[in-house]
Amino acid sequence: MEVNRKAIKDLLENKSILKQDVSEETQKIFGKLKSAIDREIQAIKPSIKDERIRLNAEEKGENEIKVMIGSDAVVFQMHSNVFMLEDDHPAWEYDYLKDNPDNGYFGVIHIYNFLADSFIYNRMNDSGFLLGRIFINRESHLMIEGKGQLGFLFKDPSEITCTTEVLKHVVQVSLSHALDFDLLTPPFEAIEEISLGQILAISADLQLKTSKRLGFKQNEAKKS
Repeated sequence: MEVNRKAIKDLLENKSILKQDVSEETQKIFGKLKSAIDREIQAIKPSIKDERIRLNAEEKGENEIKVMIGSDAVVFQMHSNVFMLEDDHPAWEYDYLKDNPDNGYFGVIHIYNFLADSFIYNRMNDSGFLLGRIFINRESHLMIEGKGQLGFLFKDPSEITCTTEVLKHVVQVSLSHALDFDLLTPPFEAIEEISLGQILAISADLQLKTSKRLGFKQNEAKKS
């Protein structure tokens, strides 16, 4: 019995505290990321002369910020949990993680891309796609899994820390990647049949599912 209690005590004092440290660091970095987003918007806005072009950010609670940029919406969303990388993850090849496995525990910030109109018109059937996910550990080291430049610029957590310049770069690359891909036309066969109820509802809330073509395949993309 005493052995079991000691094991529980050790886990609480070690792993639980480690996860709390990672969580607090991720929250701190997410705050800095939101500030980096605001700075980028303020830096770009003066050069946008056409009033029809959207460029603004809206915080949706402590764990989310949404950027409306042109015809796109980019959502940065912080997960509430802490994760350890799976055993076969390539990052374990770095000495930084090999030498201290505690560095392999990360908080995660997801970056999603939607069409701006999906939010404006509350089109619940529209699809968004994952652009990337940011991993942050207890020492404020960062790596990113993602598409385009997000997939290769931020791979080595031993070399990258969450400085102001790094977070600015992450924001710029994320927004550029979202803007670089256009609306994907659904196959004719997918929309050739429509119900009377759907056609009557189109004026208020388009029921034809729309999504974006991104630089990788997702489940939804495979279906369309």
